[in-house]
Amino acid sequence: MIPNRYTIDVIAGDGIGQEVMPAAIRCVDAVAAQHGFTITWRERPWGSDYYREHNRMMPVDGIERLSSGDGIFLGAVGAPDIADEVTLWGLLIPIRREFFQYINLRPIRILPGVTSPLRDLNELDLVVVRENIEGEYSEAGGRLYRGRAEEMAVQESVFTRTGVTRVAHYAANLAQQRTGALVSATKSNGIIHTMPFWDEIVETTAAEYPGVKVEKVLIDALAARMVLKPQSVDVVVASNLFGDILSDLAAGAAGSIGIAPSANLNPEKIHPSMFEPVHGSAPDIAGKGIANPVGQMWAAVMMLDHLGQPAAARHLEKAFETTLAAGIRTGDLGGTATTEEFTQAVLDRCNAPLNARSLEPNNA
Repeated sequence: MIPNRYTIDVIAGDGIGQEVMPAAIRCVDAVAAQHGFTITWRERPWGSDYYREHNRMMPVDGIERLSSGDGIFLGAVGAPDIADEVTLWGLLIPIRREFFQYINLRPIRILPGVTSPLRDLNELDLVVVRENIEGEYSEAGGRLYRGRAEEMAVQESVFTRTGVTRVAHYAANLAQQRTGALVSATKSNGIIHTMPFWDEIVETTAAEYPGVKVEKVLIDALAARMVLKPQSVDVVVASNLFGDILSDLAAGAAGSIGIAPSANLNPEKIHPSMFEPVHGSAPDIAGKGIANPVGQMWAAVMMLDHLGQPAAARHLEKAFETTLAAGIRTGDLGGTATTEEFTQAVLDRCNAPLNARSLEPNNA
């Protein structure tokens, strides 16, 4: 990596990914110019269209091509005519695993101008730390006697001491920097091998962090708590499946899964990390110019932080927050702005002078 010069691979993917990705890139380029660094974007036209032509989601040497970059910026993947397991296991999961992106980080906040569907919930600020490359999402298992009455399917969860320890370290360190409260999602009363193993390692690891208190909570009770008392949760550490579900639940409580970001991190930076919005490809609204680009922009904020550009990250974050606070919102958030109108409003704030405390454009 050359200081102040970065190479980012762009996989816009499918559906609205093709619309929100250019919007986010324009804003990133604007704050990069303000903060004295440049990004070279390498377009990778991979996804469902590529699959229809080549019968695979990315080239055989796709991982090798991505390995020379500083990060991966992903839009959305999925199409109605292609099975979800094909799109997921053909692109996202290989990238996550080959690059040891073992942390999936999902911050959840109620953004300015966004209303939670939960009564009287005006503030929410939590983070889900999800183990990202093992757990319940393993390839161990199979199916027998397909199409017969005796047909069966076996799916094995895989938890390693290394895998659980490293996600516990990451979550405990994050909790120490925040409130010290760490909630560990478990189901050790019903899943008698992997979950007690998880509990033991999380508790032992977190004990290495002064001021961090671990609260072990059963997943069903935790799901209810994140609806009834979401403000009682700060940092959650969870397995691959539990973290996936809880982070979407929390994003819904914060107002919209459509604006939530996600980072697939290789914390040691030995391999590139990948940044993406949580939302899907939304084929029902693709091409209409009404997609909300906030999730992609927020994912870009996480990418800038990971690259070591926190000032630019805060600049972009403040730009879309003040846009939302000004009442400029897309239809999914109750507004009337198109994708382009919202993006232009954010871009105006990204281009605002750095000494403008509100990041409002000069003519605002």
